[in-house]
Amino acid sequence: MKQKGLLYTGKAKSVYRTDAKGQLIVEFRDDITAFDGGKKDQLKNKGSYNAEASAFIFQYLEKNGVKTHFLEMLGPRRMLVRELSMIPLEVIVRNIAAGSMVRNYPFKEGTKFKPPVIVIDYKDDSRHDPMLNDDLIVALKLATPKELAAIKKTALKINALLVKLLAAQGITLVDFKIEFGRAGKTIYLGDEISMDSMRLWDMKTKESLDKDVYRFDKGDVMATYNRVVKRITKTESPKRAPSETGRKSKEVPATATALKASVKRPVKKSPVRKR
Repeated sequence: MKQKGLLYTGKAKSVYRTDAKGQLIVEFRDDITAFDGGKKDQLKNKGSYNAEASAFIFQYLEKNGVKTHFLEMLGPRRMLVRELSMIPLEVIVRNIAAGSMVRNYPFKEGTKFKPPVIVIDYKDDSRHDPMLNDDLIVALKLATPKELAAIKKTALKINALLVKLLAAQGITLVDFKIEFGRAGKTIYLGDEISMDSMRLWDMKTKESLDKDVYRFDKGDVMATYNRVVKRITKTESPKRAPSETGRKSKEVPATATALKASVKRPVKKSPVRKR
């Protein structure tokens, strides 16, 4: 597998072409941002922590019937993925009122939603990611009614699986953001699921275990991310590959347990479009 030219650069990830049709490499960088880019920094190991958490969660979801773009890890921060044509929607599943739900609506922080609330935003930084309803999504031709129903159903399934996974480690899943994309006629979960895209609270202390630590200066961000990765993956100390700029030796998967079992999976020869 050879990495080729840069295809896309986001706030915290870079996407590269490869010499394999229908496959891309996502590199998780150490950049961290908040408040529409108004606050930004580079934090050592941040990219590898998010890559490790995402890889573990993608594999967990795949084992439970959720189709994702994840193929395998190529190193501590480089993920081989299926090439998708991304749907410009941010699908947010909320189990508890926090963040913008409290700022924008008359909910008290900590209010539990039963059933969970799904909020969908239009992914467009220039418009500050405005909220959409189903009619607008269809009118903008971002998804068909059938696709939208499938996306919502999958989002709720992912939520149930993540709530169970995290609760076993004493973590409350408050809310999370996910994105989807198409490969041919099939819709897959794409992007990432990490401490950057989830809001997590410790069940006992209610301590923030996510990017809110960075947003609101609540403590040591990377120490928090490291602890969350260890709790989620249940590893004593996450194994990391040799530095990509250091000595030449074969990279190994980042997650000590789950990623050892990572294997290459063939990509279907269906038409794909660039991410």
